[in-house]
Amino acid sequence: MQTTQQTALVIGVTGSIGREVATVLMSRGWQVRALHRNPAAAIVTSALPQSVQWIKGDAMQLNDVVVAARGTTLIVHTANPPNYRNWRGLALPMLDNTIAAAKAGNARILLPATVYNFGEDAPPLLKENSPQNPRSRKGQVRVEMELKLQKASLHGVRSMVVRAGDFFGPGAGNSWLTRGMTSSSPLQRSVFYPGPPSTGHSWAYLPDLAETMVRLLECERPMSAFEVVHFRGHWFERGADMAELVCRVRGTSRERIKPFPWWAIKLASPFVGAFHEMLEMRYLWRVPLQLHNEKLRSLIGAEPHTPIEIALSATLGNGPRAVGSQLRIGA
Repeated sequence: MQTTQQTALVIGVTGSIGREVATVLMSRGWQVRALHRNPAAAIVTSALPQSVQWIKGDAMQLNDVVVAARGTTLIVHTANPPNYRNWRGLALPMLDNTIAAAKAGNARILLPATVYNFGEDAPPLLKENSPQNPRSRKGQVRVEMELKLQKASLHGVRSMVVRAGDFFGPGAGNSWLTRGMTSSSPLQRSVFYPGPPSTGHSWAYLPDLAETMVRLLECERPMSAFEVVHFRGHWFERGADMAELVCRVRGTSRERIKPFPWWAIKLASPFVGAFHEMLEMRYLWRVPLQLHNEKLRSLIGAEPHTPIEIALSATLGNGPRAVGSQLRIGA
């Protein structure tokens, strides 16, 4: 717990993970700034507390980021190009600006990351130093982003990367769970599972992940200038168990589970860039990638872990929101 108020700049606060981290930081007494091109509109739609300090600016503009970061001790970099568009042309320059702002103000960077860094040759139990040979363009950009932070650490820029599985949670609009497998609408009763039923898959409940990230920031144990930590989240040895749990939470039959229509994605991929990217990353459903969290547990103890049915109920709008910080259940 912070004894004196510190200030964090959150870039991408209107996204699901940015909003969650901002919420946890404020609950710990942090002052949160939010960089946004249209603060007036964001204030209405973000559902964040009034205490958030909104700053008008563009993450693609170096001066905007530097000015917004002045006086902060932390920059949470959760900005992502929408709908898989132009990742290399947008994600890398935005991170460059964050690194420059952190260097100018001696702030630390927090970067939420994924398993996109890993290819089909990755070991089934992923450690922080497991080989990274991504086959997708998005995965290659993710690797480059981490390498930029590692290189910046040689020049005094401190950062922490927290890798996790597929995001889900309340308000996680761009999620495989609510955009690919099912939706929050009670009218959609079918559940589409994207991978072989018996192949394992990792999921990250966003409130748990955000709580974990803030606990890592508060950790008083010595850390290097560039740290990578794995968040285990919800691991399913049999991936289709997640689809069956969705049916159980919704009170529908398991017979509602159907194969994901990859054939339709393939047909439309020449015309829809997002579908092309989805096909590149389809292998992530065919390869079991479990995140090893021994390092995380050595730093903060038990990982925040909301029981899966409670997490799914909150995500699908069938129950109250719950987070690991309230339940104190370790994994």
